[in-house]
Amino acid sequence: MRDKHGEKTRQTIKKTKTPAWTRKEGKNPSGGLNAKGRASYNRQTGGNLKAPQPEGGSRKKSFCARMSGMKKKLTSAKTARDPNSRINKSLRKWKC
Repeated sequence: MRDKHGEKTRQTIKKTKTPAWTRKEGKNPSGGLNAKGRASYNRQTGGNLKAPQPEGGSRKKSFCARMSGMKKKLTSAKTARDPNSRINKSLRKWKC
């Protein structure tokens, strides 16, 4: 809709939302993404994220080995000790 000068009016301008996986509503408070966040990520990137596998299996072994190495090498000492850091939350969620 345009006004008499040909300018777009405020009513027609829509705010675009960012994907759910980047916002609070797509994140799980105990770490990682919730189902809505995973679905949003998969739609946007064409990925195939799955829920955590805390009961065991090859995905758990691979994830724990990879993330434990990242925690040792790629994080600061402060982040490694912080129980509320994203990496520590995800390691707890996966029961590593």
